[in-house]
Amino acid sequence: MSAVSNDSRKRSKKRYGHHNKRCKGSRELEVGMQGILITCNMNERKCTAEAFNLLNEYAEKLYGPEKLQDDNGSSSEEEEADEEDVDVALKKEVAKLQASGAKQERRFQALDSGANNVIFIRTQNLESDKLVHHILSDLHTTKKKKSRVILRMLPVTGTCKAFQDDMVKYLTTYLETWFKTPSCATYQIAFKARNSSHNKRDDIIKSIAGLVGKLNPKNKVDLTNPELTIIVEVIKAVCCISVVKDYTLYRKYNVQEVVKEDTPKPDVTTAKTDTSTAEQKEKQDSQETNKEEKKGEGDDEKNVPQDNREVDTGEGDGE
Repeated sequence: MSAVSNDSRKRSKKRYGHHNKRCKGSRELEVGMQGILITCNMNERKCTAEAFNLLNEYAEKLYGPEKLQDDNGSSSEEEEADEEDVDVALKKEVAKLQASGAKQERRFQALDSGANNVIFIRTQNLESDKLVHHILSDLHTTKKKKSRVILRMLPVTGTCKAFQDDMVKYLTTYLETWFKTPSCATYQIAFKARNSSHNKRDDIIKSIAGLVGKLNPKNKVDLTNPELTIIVEVIKAVCCISVVKDYTLYRKYNVQEVVKEDTPKPDVTTAKTDTSTAEQKEKQDSQETNKEEKKGEGDDEKNVPQDNREVDTGEGDGE
C-alpha cells in the first residue's frame, strides 16, 4: 500500500514540475525581445497593474487604441464560405486560424524578468524608448503623480546574451545609429547586473566606451549632463540594452522623482559673497582667539584661583 502511494506521489510531482517548467519558460524574459523594464518596491502585482494602466494610457495617445480581432467571424463570411469552392473555403479557414493565433500577441505582455522587484513588459509593434520618453516628458511637465509603486521605467530596444564577448559583438552594430561617424554625442554608461556575477562592471564599461570611441573619436564621456545614456541592464543570462535621451533631466527615468518640483540652484554670486564673508569672520575670530589664548597664558600664573568655585561654575554652565 505504501509503495503504491509513493509511486502516485512521484508521478504527481513529475507532472507538477513539468507543468511549472513549461509555463515559466513561455513567459519569461529571453534574448531577442523588446519591451520595458520596470522596477518597484516589493509589490510586483500592483506594479504590473499600474504599468498596464500607464502604458495603455499613453500608447493610445501615440498609436491609437489597440485593435483586437474577434474570436468568431461574421455570419456573412460563413454564408459566403458555403457558396464558394471547397479549396477557397479551406484557405479562408487556415487564414482565420493564423489570425486567431496572431491576435494573442497583445501590445503589452507582462513576463517574468528573472529578478525580484523587477517586471518586464514585452512590447509589440511600437518603439518602447519613444513611449517611455513621452511618458516621462509629460510627467516632468505636468508634475502629476500617476503611480504609487513604480520606481523606474527603462526601455529595452535590444537584447543579447549576458557574456562580455556577446555584448561587445552585439553593441558593435547596435550603437552605430547614435555614435558612428558622422553622428557623435556626449554620453555616459549606466550599467547594472542582477542575479549575475560573471560580468565585472568596470570591464564592461571600458569595453563599451572603447566601442563608442572607435565608432567616432569625437564621442566624449560626460557624467554630468550627457546628451545620450547607454543603459545596460543584465538579468541572469540576458543583457537588456537601450540608448536614451534626457536621462539626467528625468531623474534616471524614475517616475516618482520626475514629478517632484525642481529645487532652485543657489546664486553663484551670492554664494561666493557669503563664503568670503564667512571666511573673513572666521579669520577675525581666529585672530582674537589667539590673542586671548596668549593673554591667558601670561595671566595664569598671576590669577591662580584660591578654590574650585570658578571651575565648578564653568562646568555647570557647560552642562
